[in-house]
Amino acid sequence: MLNIRLSTTGGAPAALALPVSPDGLVPVEAPVAGAIAAEAAAFVEDADHSGAAGAVQVLPRPQDRPRRLLLVGIGAGTEADWRSAGAALYRAAVREPALSVALPGSVEPAALRGLAEGMLLAGYRFRLAAEKADGGPALRRVTVLVDAPERFETALGVANAVASATYLARDLTNMPSQEKSPAWFAARVAREANRLSGLKLRVREPRELAEEGFGGILAVGGGSPRGPRLVELGWRPRGARRHVVLVGKGITFDSGGISIKPRDGMKLMRKDMGGAAAIIAATLGAAALNLPVRVTALAPLAENMPSGSAYRPGDVVRHYGGRTSEILNTDAEGRIVLADALAYAVRRLNPDLLVDLATLTGANAVALGKRTAALYSDNDELAGELTAAASAAGERMWRMPLTDDYLESLASDVADAANVGDGGAGSVVAALFLREFTGVARDRWAHLDMSAPSWIETNEGELVKGATGWGVRTLLRWLESVGEQS
Repeated sequence: MLNIRLSTTGGAPAALALPVSPDGLVPVEAPVAGAIAAEAAAFVEDADHSGAAGAVQVLPRPQDRPRRLLLVGIGAGTEADWRSAGAALYRAAVREPALSVALPGSVEPAALRGLAEGMLLAGYRFRLAAEKADGGPALRRVTVLVDAPERFETALGVANAVASATYLARDLTNMPSQEKSPAWFAARVAREANRLSGLKLRVREPRELAEEGFGGILAVGGGSPRGPRLVELGWRPRGARRHVVLVGKGITFDSGGISIKPRDGMKLMRKDMGGAAAIIAATLGAAALNLPVRVTALAPLAENMPSGSAYRPGDVVRHYGGRTSEILNTDAEGRIVLADALAYAVRRLNPDLLVDLATLTGANAVALGKRTAALYSDNDELAGELTAAASAAGERMWRMPLTDDYLESLASDVADAANVGDGGAGSVVAALFLREFTGVARDRWAHLDMSAPSWIETNEGELVKGATGWGVRTLLRWLESVGEQS
C-alpha cells in the first residue's frame, strides 16, 4: 500500500502538487519557493485551469527541481473534493518514484483524510499474472506538506485503516472462485483476525450447520463438493453499549444451480460474495480503529452449483428457527443463506441494530444504475444514518419502498413463503422476503442490495477496475457515528 507521511518540509521533490480552486492557485503553508509559486500561478491562469475537483494539469520543468508541477483542482475544498483530487493525483504521478503535496494552511483534517483515501484507493492493484519489469506503478511514497503534522495524524491513521479494510474486501471479491471456496474464505478471515486483538471468531462447518438447523445454507451449498460455512466474527470492546450485527451474502460462486445461468450471467459470479467481504472487512476495520461499538459479522458462505446433490426447484427448505421456503428458482439463493443468518442474529445475538449487505438482484441495477445501492428499511432514523454515512464516505445509496402489497406474490401452498415472486419488482420482493426473518428486530433492520456498485468496468475516481469494496467505507463511517452515540 502507498506510504503517505506528513512533514513540514519537502526538500527538493521530483514532483510537487499544488492545489487549485476555481479562483486560481491556492496559497499553501509549506515552504514553496516564490519563483515556483509565481510560475505555477501564471501557468494556471494561462492554461485556464477550471479548479474542478480532480482536474489535473501538469507543468513540465525538465531542467529544474521539481521536474514537474501537478496543479490539482480541489473544487470547493470539501472532503469529497479532496478525495477526488487524491485519486487524480495518484494517477497523474503514478510513474514518479515520489510525490510531495502541499496543503493550504486553512484546511481541516477531513481534507487530509479525503486526499489520503483518494490516493490509497486509486492505488489499489489486484494481479495474479507475472509482472513485467516495467509493469507496475513507480509511485511508492507521498509526502504531504502541512504546517502542523500532529494535527493531521489521526485523520491519516483513519484513512490508512479504511483503505486497508477496503483493500481486503476488494482482494476477497476479486479472487477467482477456483481458489475461493467457503473454506478458503473462512481461513483468510482467520488469518486477518489473528493480526488484531479483541476479536473472536467461530466458523461453523457442515456438520455443525446441520446440528444447529441452518437448512438454507446447507441447501444452497449442497450441490458443491466444497461445503458451506458460517463465519461469525465478533468485535466487543470494553464498555461498548450498543451491539450492531452485520450480515453479508457470501456466495463464493453462483452458477445458478439447477436453474443455471447463461454464460454471460455467470462469468463474474466470483463477485457474489461482495456483501460478506464488506461486512468482514468493516468489522476488522472497526477493531483496527478501536471503535467503541460492539460488532458481530455473520457471513453465510456457500458455492451454488448444479449436481446430483443440489437443491431443486420445488424443494422446501427449513431455515434456522423453523420458517420454511419453497424453492421456485435455485438462482435466488442469496436470500436463502441470508435468511438463516438473519434468523440466527435475531434469536441468539440480540442486536440493537441489524444491517445486511448483499449482491442480491439485477433489478437493483435496472432501477438505480451501476453506482447506487438500494436501501430498504422501516426505520427512518436508521435509513437516514446509513444514507448520510454513504454520502460522507463517497458511496451512494437510495431508499426504496418496502411495500406490503408485494408480499402476496411470495405466497406458497406448501411453505411459509416462496423464494421468488411472480409480480416483478424483484429488488423490493427480495427485501420483503428477508424482512420476514428479522422478527423482533424488524424495526431496527436495514437491507442494502449492492450488486451493481460492487463491481466497476473501468478506473473511475478512487475506484479501480474490478471489485470496488462497496460498503466498507459506508459501514465504517456509520459505525463511527454509532460509537459516538453510545
